[in-house]
Amino acid sequence: MDLSKFATNIQFEEGIWYAQTRSGISYPDDGNEWCFNLEDASFWFQHRNRCILEALRRFPPGDLFFDIGGGNGFVSAAVQGIGCSVVLLEPGIQGARNARLRGIEHVICSSFEDAGLLPESMPSAGAFDVLEHVRDDLGFLRSIASRLAPGGRFYLTVPAMPILWSQKDEIAGHYRRYTTAALKSLLPKAGLHIEYVTYFFQVLPLPILFLWSLPHRVGIRRSPPELADQSLTDHHPTNHFVRFLQNLQGRELAIIRSGRTMTLGSSCLVVARKPKI
Repeated sequence: MDLSKFATNIQFEEGIWYAQTRSGISYPDDGNEWCFNLEDASFWFQHRNRCILEALRRFPPGDLFFDIGGGNGFVSAAVQGIGCSVVLLEPGIQGARNARLRGIEHVICSSFEDAGLLPESMPSAGAFDVLEHVRDDLGFLRSIASRLAPGGRFYLTVPAMPILWSQKDEIAGHYRRYTTAALKSLLPKAGLHIEYVTYFFQVLPLPILFLWSLPHRVGIRRSPPELADQSLTDHHPTNHFVRFLQNLQGRELAIIRSGRTMTLGSSCLVVARKPKI
């Protein structure tokens, strides 16, 4: 696929399209490599993928799906697996290379703006745990909306509940956490009509609050080795907890599949659409 038909500021080199300009991003330099070592075995990444796929099945995308800020291609690979053609945009060079290793054929190593995407060129798009890294979230959403084709769908996940803010958010380069009410106000301002919005990961708010948020509020900071050890535990819980999570996550998937919503969770999921007129 010749992606220069969609974007004006990219050139092809050794299997990846690269932007000819490079803007800074609010994301750790080693973030993609850290995630790459976790994703395949992490209950969190696996469940988020399943929730995204349920949303895609209920609200089908267009014939080409743009994964904005797609990291190592973990979501893109799952989307390809249900028969969608995917273009992944990822500003991190290591993430773009990892995505190619995962079998993502069409990869653009670029921020969304640097790529020079043409107006109304994207049939559908997603941004999964990306918006919280953008200082001007409304401006970013407006930019995405301007590149969506009329009637094109946009899929979004973000970290939820500002009360859960912690050291992990700061290290990850987050600017904020969201509520579904805030998203219901924000996306229409960007010209996107919300079709579905819900929380998910219902079991995580209390563990995050007590393990991360409350210690952060009283000034307890963890060293990098402590953070790394705790993060591994968070993504690879004990077998007993895994069985409990699997039961709860199955119920969450059934809720999304039926179009119902959840009123609590550590993440939000949104499906929105650009009006046809």
